[in-house]
Amino acid sequence: MRGPSGRIARFGRRVHPGRNPLARAGDRVEALLLLLAIAGAILAIPFAAAFGSETYAAQTTRAAEERATRHPATAVSLEAASGQPYSTDGAGAPAAQTSVPAAWFDTRGARHTGEVLVDPGSPAGTRVSVWLDQRGELAAEPLSPSTSAADGVFAAILLWSAITGALVGLYATVRFIVTRFHAAAWDRAWSQARHDSRF
Repeated sequence: MRGPSGRIARFGRRVHPGRNPLARAGDRVEALLLLLAIAGAILAIPFAAAFGSETYAAQTTRAAEERATRHPATAVSLEAASGQPYSTDGAGAPAAQTSVPAAWFDTRGARHTGEVLVDPGSPAGTRVSVWLDQRGELAAEPLSPSTSAADGVFAAILLWSAITGALVGLYATVRFIVTRFHAAAWDRAWSQARHDSRF
């Protein structure tokens, strides 16, 4: 039988050999391990979801702390940026940004300097939006709610994939060993049959 129904039937026989007299001990071991792998993958879903939820909560707390301790500001470049605003590979894509010295003022009015990213070819005096920490130094932009949610989902998927991958690897290893064992048994049986046919 071909098609989806045929594949489903073959999968059913692999999972549950039943009382089939042709089913070998290795087939039953393989079926049991396949059932355990499927059950393990299903049972891993709530654990992965809980891990993703914890990751989301931790990232949300971190995002709130960053929003409370960082604020936006504007830096002004002190030098012109070298390079061309577009790549020269013929695709017309914007070139990667480059760093130049820049200056900015913190909330107390103190002047700070550092390196900021600007587009290639930007002139001196280019205004750049930056984020500052409580000391007035450059900091990364605070995590957004969407990033926190994405981190939680990614963590859940990653954990579930790791567990499922380990189960699939274990099943594949055992199936390989069982297949080799069956092949060796067939070779011995054929050798014995050829030997018996000479008499």
